[in-house]
Amino acid sequence: MTNEQPARRKFLAVTGVAATGVVAATSIAGIFTPARAQNVAPTRTMRGGANNYRPDAPIVDRIGGGGFWMTGTVRRAGDGTPLAGQRIQIWAHTTEGHERDPHSHGATLTDENGEFRLEMPQIVPAFGQAHGHLAYDSGDFETVFLRPVMSSAKDTSLSAHFVLQPV
Repeated sequence: MTNEQPARRKFLAVTGVAATGVVAATSIAGIFTPARAQNVAPTRTMRGGANNYRPDAPIVDRIGGGGFWMTGTVRRAGDGTPLAGQRIQIWAHTTEGHERDPHSHGATLTDENGEFRLEMPQIVPAFGQAHGHLAYDSGDFETVFLRPVMSSAKDTSLSAHFVLQPV
């Protein structure tokens, strides 16, 4: 019996070191070759997304007086790579105007992580739903129109995510 204890301790010590080495090697390998999603499906245009669309809305720092945030991401279909410098147009029915009004439209660009963020007036219900409109329409990828609906008209932000298919 006294011989079993040291043998078991030695076995645990050796297998523990080996397992730690495998974990460390796996972690280091992940640093050098980052995982990429495969077969990320492109976003399809939503019904009603193009309502009151105005081509070439200007790139702005903010729409109106602000107070509400429209945020999201833009990635490439297939591998899911974030897309920097992509123009996203945003418009909505807000406390400062209807979605058909030119001053209710603006655009922004994605950052190096494919993220966008634009402040605008509070979105209010139109046709019974508080919703926003977003469009990718720059030509490198297929045009996509989104019409996300807010969970509550009291929400102060709304997110939408694009996965774009190259043309």
